[in-house]
Amino acid sequence: MARFVRLIIAAAGICVTATQADAGGQGAYVFCDNGLRCLTAPCPSNSALDLASGKIVKGVSIDTSRLSQQDKALDLQDKLYAGKLVVDGAIVNRQQTFNGRKYSLPTLVATGIERTSRDSERRHCSAH
Repeated sequence: MARFVRLIIAAAGICVTATQADAGGQGAYVFCDNGLRCLTAPCPSNSALDLASGKIVKGVSIDTSRLSQQDKALDLQDKLYAGKLVVDGAIVNRQQTFNGRKYSLPTLVATGIERTSRDSERRHCSAH
């Protein structure tokens, strides 16, 4: 029985690690409109620059529901569209359905606003 319990604990640890790896971990991102336009969904018209790795994630949407009321009080839509903010959060893959097809799409789950972004951090944005 003790061996069985250790096996379950080890399996649970592997699942937690896989979930954290899939989420990409907490980090700082510059989310914005990248200027791409398309005719069908899903459309990669938004992207997020991971400041730690320098990697640009295309086709990402943003979930601002976990931001504080203070952060939500900012003129978020325009600032996010133009890439003017550094957002704390994590990128997770979420299942979404478009035209009857299921897609696993990246979503930046924003948990805070860190600061104003620099020009060099907005280069991937269409408004830059």
